[in-house]
Amino acid sequence: MPALWIAHVTVTDEDAYGRYAALAGPAIAKHGGHFIARAGRYVQLEGKDRPRNVVARFPSLEAAEACYHSPEYQEALSHARGASERELLVVETSE
Repeated sequence: MPALWIAHVTVTDEDAYGRYAALAGPAIAKHGGHFIARAGRYVQLEGKDRPRNVVARFPSLEAAEACYHSPEYQEALSHARGASERELLVVETSE
């Protein structure tokens, strides 16, 4: 079943986070993921407000998890650590 990678982010260092974003996109694509929402308009109804919200669709939960643990994504993530506060989860869809 397909899965959604959902990130809620507050960027604290734009330059470093830009380096993360430049590397994360290709790593996500390499694992079959594609963005369906990226920093667009949103309405916070509950919980902690994070001004950057990203949703990527993967062919499976396993593909999304493999992407996260891949050397390419971990290299990207090294730029996001210390440059953002974030939550990331992967959820299987019912499709």
